Amino acid sequence: MTRDPAAGPPATAPLLVACALGIEQFALRTGSRAGATAPVTVVRTGMGPRAAERAMARALAGGALGDAAVVATGFCAGLAPGMHPGDLVVAEETRDAHGHTPCAGTELLVKELVRTVPGRTVHTGPLIGSDHVIRGHERGDLLATGAIAVDMESAATLRAATAAGGSGGRPVAAVRVVVDAPEHELVRIGTLRGGVSAFRVLRAVLPAFFEWHRSLLLPRR
Repeated sequence: MTRDPAAGPPATAPLLVACALGIEQFALRTGSRAGATAPVTVVRTGMGPRAAERAMARALAGGALGDAAVVATGFCAGLAPGMHPGDLVVAEETRDAHGHTPCAGTELLVKELVRTVPGRTVHTGPLIGSDHVIRGHERGDLLATGAIAVDMESAATLRAATAAGGSGGRPVAAVRVVVDAPEHELVRIGTLRGGVSAFRVLRAVLPAFFEWHRSLLLPRR
């Protein structure tokens, strides 16, 4: 019997939250787990698109995480003027040289993040992938493509998660915290006030992910 993709993931589907850096993993693991309605696994992929692809392929190769919904998260560089460290980015889609991956439940994530992390600006739009840290004029070049933020792993993470399949299709999303912006370039995460602000925001986002995940498990009419 073939499962209807419109029905969402299986009722027991876990949530996999993927990040690249140790400091991101620490923020997520020390954040509140209140509101989780299914098993939650935080996976550190390592830096860069290739590492993210490999980590997702391993994590989703059957077993307990075979049907997991996936959220790519961590820090990012904002591309648009007026962005500040600690702002949130919810991707409508992720893009890179290999194509684009649509994200599920963007509006719900925005609503829940506004509620969960009050006072923080939430931006929505395309999130573009890069294989290196973006500096200087490259920021403007990527902004000209329509993207609002850039990171090194989200596009590869969601592409690999989608390719890994899952019963009825796998919901994927990307939520990033701005740590570096056009008027606030950060040399090293954690050394400046902006990095500390972004860390605190990342620590607070998990309940919004849980509500996004819970909504996907509800029966569709």
